[in-house]
Amino acid sequence: AGMERSGDASPAGADWRLALWTLCSVLLPVLITAWCSFQRSRRQLLIRDIFRKSKHDWHYTDLFGSPSYCCVCAQHILRGAFCSCCGLRVCEPCLKKADRRFLCKEIMMRGTAGAPSSMPHHWIRGNVPLCSCCMVCKQQCGTQPKLCDYRCVWCQYTVHDECMVDCLRTEDCTFGEFKDLIIPPYYLSAVNQMRKEKRTSYEKVVPYCSKHWMPVMVLANTRSGNNMGEIFLGEFKMLLNPVQVFDLSKIAPAKALQLCTWLPCNAVRVLVCGGDGTVGWVLDAIDEMKIKGQERYIPQVAVLPLGTGNDLSNTLGWGAGYAGEVPVEQILRNVMEADGIKLDRWKVQVTNKGYYNLRKPKVFTMNNYFSVGPDALMALNFHAHREKTPSLFSSRIINKAVYFFYGTKDCLVQECKDLNKKVELELDGERIELPNLEGIIVLNIGYWGGGCRLWEGMGDEPYPLARHDDGLLEVVGVHGSFHCAQIQVKLANPVRLGQAHTVRLILKSSKMPMQVDGEPWAQGPCTVTITHKTHALMLYHSGEQTDDDDASSLSE
Repeated sequence: AGMERSGDASPAGADWRLALWTLCSVLLPVLITAWCSFQRSRRQLLIRDIFRKSKHDWHYTDLFGSPSYCCVCAQHILRGAFCSCCGLRVCEPCLKKADRRFLCKEIMMRGTAGAPSSMPHHWIRGNVPLCSCCMVCKQQCGTQPKLCDYRCVWCQYTVHDECMVDCLRTEDCTFGEFKDLIIPPYYLSAVNQMRKEKRTSYEKVVPYCSKHWMPVMVLANTRSGNNMGEIFLGEFKMLLNPVQVFDLSKIAPAKALQLCTWLPCNAVRVLVCGGDGTVGWVLDAIDEMKIKGQERYIPQVAVLPLGTGNDLSNTLGWGAGYAGEVPVEQILRNVMEADGIKLDRWKVQVTNKGYYNLRKPKVFTMNNYFSVGPDALMALNFHAHREKTPSLFSSRIINKAVYFFYGTKDCLVQECKDLNKKVELELDGERIELPNLEGIIVLNIGYWGGGCRLWEGMGDEPYPLARHDDGLLEVVGVHGSFHCAQIQVKLANPVRLGQAHTVRLILKSSKMPMQVDGEPWAQGPCTVTITHKTHALMLYHSGEQTDDDDASSLSE
């Protein structure tokens, strides 16, 4: 009987042991995962807290793009934090120590007596740029697989460990190649003191008195293009004073441009990184400066095209789109060498019919073009689709593919046919007899539709040249979406309706799509009046050519 009871107990004990091991095998991974997740969240909170309180502009990356070494422990690291202003790189365990030990770029010198006119180098050890040369022996730096050599965060000069001597540590920094574009910290310190004393004679402050000094401001829209604006922010902060670089997703252009009032009159240059819409936003802010009586501080504007169409930047010689093929250093050289020109800006007033004119007219500012018809319909459909799913429209290629889809659809449906029966057109007060059309386009610049020279067409007919600074608008008609496509590949000419200083368009009936500089809407019966508003000071880069320009130069 005792043997039977022990025999019955052993299977039961085995079952309990099996259940216990099964429970442990299930719970242990869960507990380990939960503990790891808790530790990861705790580390992320600590990192974010350091980032928030730090004077460095820290960013975290899971993989550095080049061989990197921690500036504290000197170990090789694949991931960690980096400062986009001074270039420090550090592993996660050493982050807090690095934040306390190393100073970042100072945007303004503090605690200095008098008005200094120079400052020493700010050396950072290790992670020097590839192919950089030592300023002493002229040999390549950063060739050893370890934390070695020094780089000045202002002039970008590099020095070998063995070439670094005490005199270099105290030597005045020259600010390097871009000294004429950088706002030195000692300048801002001096001007700040003068403003407190209500003095405005900045001409005596160095480098204000330098005739070659043309400080540049960078205004980047991080939402334009393939999020390339975020990359440019860091690269420009590395080469310039961080106070010169602004993220337009965090600060409005009107506020950023107030820095111009601290700088020489008529000498500031602004580089706008974004699409034509971003450029228009900045130009509107500059117009506000004129209203405030700050006209003598108005800057000249250059463009780094990150949008989809980029017709304005193409007209000004900055290209049809930027994808990282030109280094940031060359972009700054282009800004320095660019020539100043004027750009006409136009007032577009849309007055609705009916309601006894009690509604206020809609007023737009036009830099590129106004249109009614198939191209406005494509823009309206694209805009509606992007509003629903904005995450799908982060690529310039996808955007153009969607435009192509809606253009092909309109070729079949022809929603804008018989436009000539629905509108009346007046150029400088003279009524124009319209042929059979589906669209009317009013141009201020040479390019339209992502790189097409619409007014010139195939270039086989004599016509007055289109300019963006002559106070004249070019008005053309198109027969439909297919006709637009033919013009873009130089297989057809537009219907040239004329040039004028003032354009008046009356939509008599029905609702039609309209757009101003890519901003579309559906419009009922109305009167559209386009008149000259003002001039904008722009920068023209003569070194960039489009395919159309190359073809025309070859034919000559």
